[in-house]
Amino acid sequence: MRLISLASKSMLNRKASVLLTLFTIAISVMLLLTIERVRQEAKSSFSNTVSGTDLIVGARSGDIQLLLSSVFRIGHANNSVSWDSYQDIKAQRGVSWTIPISLGDSHKGHAVLGTDSAYFEHFRYGKKQTLAFAAGRAFVNAQEVVLGSDVAQKMHYQLGQQIVISHGMGNTSFHHHDDNPMTIVGILAPTGTPVDKTVHVPLAAIEAMHSQPKSTPRMIGKPKQPAGHTHDHADEHDHNDSHDHGHADEHKHHDSHDHDHADEHKHHDSHDHGHVDEHKHHDSHDHGHGHDKPDTIAVAVPAPADLHGDLIGEPKQITAFLMGLDSPLYTLQIRRNINNYKAEPLLAIMPGVTLRELWRMLGLVEKILLLFSAVVVLISLLGMLTTLLATLNQRRRELAILRSVGARPRHIFTLMSSEAILITAAGCTLGIALFYALIALAQGTLQSQFGISLSISLLSHYELMLIGVIVMQYWAPTALTLNTFAMVRNKRWHSPQAALLLMRRKWCWAVTSPKKCITSLVSKL
Repeated sequence: MRLISLASKSMLNRKASVLLTLFTIAISVMLLLTIERVRQEAKSSFSNTVSGTDLIVGARSGDIQLLLSSVFRIGHANNSVSWDSYQDIKAQRGVSWTIPISLGDSHKGHAVLGTDSAYFEHFRYGKKQTLAFAAGRAFVNAQEVVLGSDVAQKMHYQLGQQIVISHGMGNTSFHHHDDNPMTIVGILAPTGTPVDKTVHVPLAAIEAMHSQPKSTPRMIGKPKQPAGHTHDHADEHDHNDSHDHGHADEHKHHDSHDHDHADEHKHHDSHDHGHVDEHKHHDSHDHGHGHDKPDTIAVAVPAPADLHGDLIGEPKQITAFLMGLDSPLYTLQIRRNINNYKAEPLLAIMPGVTLRELWRMLGLVEKILLLFSAVVVLISLLGMLTTLLATLNQRRRELAILRSVGARPRHIFTLMSSEAILITAAGCTLGIALFYALIALAQGTLQSQFGISLSISLLSHYELMLIGVIVMQYWAPTALTLNTFAMVRNKRWHSPQAALLLMRRKWCWAVTSPKKCITSLVSKL
């Protein structure tokens, strides 16, 4: 206890050098732990972008290109998958569920993904976690949209607001669909994946916007009625007036139909002669109309399309689709069937295998992070060795006094070991505290900008081992110092200057072979 008290007083007498060593250790621990945590979480976040999906199917291109476009919203798909092919593959034996995906639009730099209700039911990320809503619900008709958490936070959107989708990916938008505003009905909870940066819309909305002729307004809001059913009289009346010359009502239109149609042919020589049949159809159809007020909203959408519930028809094509199978045993069989599909060239990939392949391609990033860790350790070692040598030169008088009052080499060993333990423990504690503080500050930025979710969790075994490396690299110069004092005691080196030269020459041996160094030290003591 006296030696520990003496070590504490000695450190207080050397505040500047001790604090310098303390902060060197703290910064080394902080940087080493931060780099390692970022490396681990980057790999984990990358691998957990999609889970629970057995196959991803798209137009034939490359495995990585299909993965990047369908999962990470990076790049563009060269071709599309026809809806008929999608339905055919969906009906194959062993297919449990499918999620259609349509890309190609954006909203203020954020990718727009067209899909259906299966996306919110079956999509998984991380450790097979489901998508959750922070607010609102999933879309149920073609005028509703669901936002990722980052989109809502960055743009300050709330439920009930309307947004406009643009044609084109990223910040390049070729056309804004101003005539088709969409209402925000849901905001997803954060996932740390590209889902957070995505705007989700129904497939029907994508099809409506892309196939819309500006001059052809049509009614949406209710499913299409079978032929012969009653239609809104006011809308029919406006349609008929566009062909006739200002008829006042339906009966006048009927009585003078032939005369007006003849005039119309004189006035519009370029009209199709089959137009007479169209007028006859409307004329006979009008007799069955009542005079109820319409309950639909006139919005410019594509000309006749089949409606299913509140959604507008089926798309002609999609970008890709995700598949879940009843059993992993079906994976290779269905993948082979899709890759050999005769109707059109398709490609099926297994996302887990392709993700690992992509990470191997990005292995340079991991190597750079590991190199940074090694550089941090080396700089820390050199800094502490320099500090120790400078301290030894300053403490020649102190050590001489200790020797003169009867302190043996083992007493000096205990004294310097106590100092090393106290400084190392304080430095590691401070470094761990700085590490957690840095993680807390950078957590939101890394997740929003790079999709890397850093968790404030306990240190792993590997991280504790790295701290052990920091501790040992401080102990190695300490052991070397005591080995030098043992030689001085045995009169092999009589001056402190000679001892310093010996330390500079042999520090590599002490670091690379600490076991031999300690064995030699013990034998000399």
